[in-house]
Amino acid sequence: MSQWMPAVANEPVVHASGASRSMLDDGRWHFQHGPIDIIVGVEGDTEAVEGALADSWERFTQILPELVTELPLLRARAQANSTVHGAIANRMLDACRPYMDRVFVTPMAAVAGSVAEDLIRFFVPRKGIRRAYVNNGGDIALHVAAGECYRVGLFSDLGRYQGQNIELDGTFEISADLPVRGIATSGWRGRSQSLGIADSVTVLASSAAVADVAATLIANHVNVDHVGIHRAPADTLKDDTDLGSLLVTVQVDALPRPAIDFALDAGAEFARHLHSQKLIHSAVLMLQGSVRVVGEVGEPTHQEPPGTAPRLDFQLVAEPQGSAENKVHKDSHV
Repeated sequence: MSQWMPAVANEPVVHASGASRSMLDDGRWHFQHGPIDIIVGVEGDTEAVEGALADSWERFTQILPELVTELPLLRARAQANSTVHGAIANRMLDACRPYMDRVFVTPMAAVAGSVAEDLIRFFVPRKGIRRAYVNNGGDIALHVAAGECYRVGLFSDLGRYQGQNIELDGTFEISADLPVRGIATSGWRGRSQSLGIADSVTVLASSAAVADVAATLIANHVNVDHVGIHRAPADTLKDDTDLGSLLVTVQVDALPRPAIDFALDAGAEFARHLHSQKLIHSAVLMLQGSVRVVGEVGEPTHQEPPGTAPRLDFQLVAEPQGSAENKVHKDSHV
């Protein structure tokens, strides 16, 4: 294990595959290979942590070559007769199965979450690891041992990011007793293309792959026809897009309140359907200063009847940035 740790923080170690890793100043790890850019955080006994990191790194070096061999299949529309071969590719396809008959979706909708989920498995079974996360560009796989939790901040607008000065829009806590091990965020401002206009849709689900595809599709449903929404064919913006000539959002001007409400209500309706099908635990939808919260959200009490599912305590840190008239709607099973 002594050869695993680099001598100096931020000093990269490059694998023969081209993948690189480096330890950050705060002890987290940065794994990077082509478009895959991951931050790993882990806490626990030193031996267990180093063993899990070494195993996850070895697996990481294999991921990009494995996915590249199946890219044509992964960029094609997911259908009942679709067949892929690799472990991550199958996880991507499985995450899309509940949606195949309803909407256009390709396995690429779940790629970031599936990669994160593939790596978190090296931390889950190891005795001595208290908690860990694999953050793949905002799509996060979690391991939370009994008695542990993560406090997660929600940040909807990358355009407001100034170095480390982040004004959070909201926070929530993921404890070990919540059935949530995956968090994913999607929206037109993100690194992926979107058919909708959400600033952000954050989904909490049983796994990162499941959360990833759900966030993508809910964000697509946050939509309305308005002259202030600018779109372009996906393949004119990215050569390697899986969306072909579908129109994706490239700019959203300031919208009137009725348009914001219509778009958010459309997304929330789809999110409620996914929640009723037990595909997601919760979702937070944000657009120009308005918020919709869907799912099992609320203050937990000590009088909950036996068998009641734990609920997410989502809190707005401050009024979301945007319109002066902000709205927060909560749809919850309480």
